[in-house]
Amino acid sequence: QVQLVESGGGLVQPGGSLRLSCASSGGIFRKNDMDWYRQGPGKGREFVARITSGGFTNYADSVKGRFTISRDNAKNTVYLQMDSLKPEDTGVYYCHTRVVPTVEAQYDFWGQGTPVTVSP
Repeated sequence: QVQLVESGGGLVQPGGSLRLSCASSGGIFRKNDMDWYRQGPGKGREFVARITSGGFTNYADSVKGRFTISRDNAKNTVYLQMDSLKPEDTGVYYCHTRVVPTVEAQYDFWGQGTPVTVSP
């Protein structure tokens, strides 16, 4: 089945940059939209960015202009380049995809999360 594994999180200072990676297995990557979500301290899980199978992108207003989502279908990997990081960007970042094999069912797949801390 589908597996998603995130990496690249860490501790950075405000204004710094990180690049997150999400490696996918299961044979569905090229056909699926891929998302990044995050959950900050005391917050619910929120949408960050999406890239469709056709390469079109969407971003939350809070990260627009600072974050860039991309994908490499040959490597079954989606990336999130995060620049000009702010303390408000702190949280655990999750990779997500939804598989809809039939009209009767849909399945959501999540990675384990990678933590990002933005602090002086």
